[in-house]
Amino acid sequence: MKYKFCPVCGRRLEEKFSWDEGGVPYCQYDDMMFFDIPKPCIMVAIIKNDEILLLKQSYIYENSKVLLTGYVGNNETAEEAVVREVKEEAGIEIENIRYISSDYVKDKEILMINFVADFVSGEIIKSTEVEGMGWTKLSNALNEMKDDVIGTKVVKKVLEMRE
Repeated sequence: MKYKFCPVCGRRLEEKFSWDEGGVPYCQYDDMMFFDIPKPCIMVAIIKNDEILLLKQSYIYENSKVLLTGYVGNNETAEEAVVREVKEEAGIEIENIRYISSDYVKDKEILMINFVADFVSGEIIKSTEVEGMGWTKLSNALNEMKDDVIGTKVVKKVLEMRE
């Protein structure tokens, strides 16, 4: 998000030079700089033996499956968001959450923080915001995720980790 107005006083911001950051939106009245803020989001590859959990969400990709994603909330770490989102969207328990990488989705101003986690227990209870969800052979996942560029990068890294 790019600030145009001061969130404190509502005045229009001006540009102020900030050393190696360059020009930054600045409120002269409140003497504050407001740096651009991407929305943090998690993506998690959930592994159960030789399978991975894939979701069908046509509003994201009509002909492709995706990994589980969700926004990081206020007062929450990325890892806490992984646990919460997995419970909310899939109803299962996970453990051994490991960071894989991050990506920036420019057109949506999203910082995608990518993880892998191990399935522990539970039966899938799909949330209403997900069309479909199920376990797929990890070896076949890339074939089902043709349009998901970030998700396929995550799955490739998971496959490399398992070699």
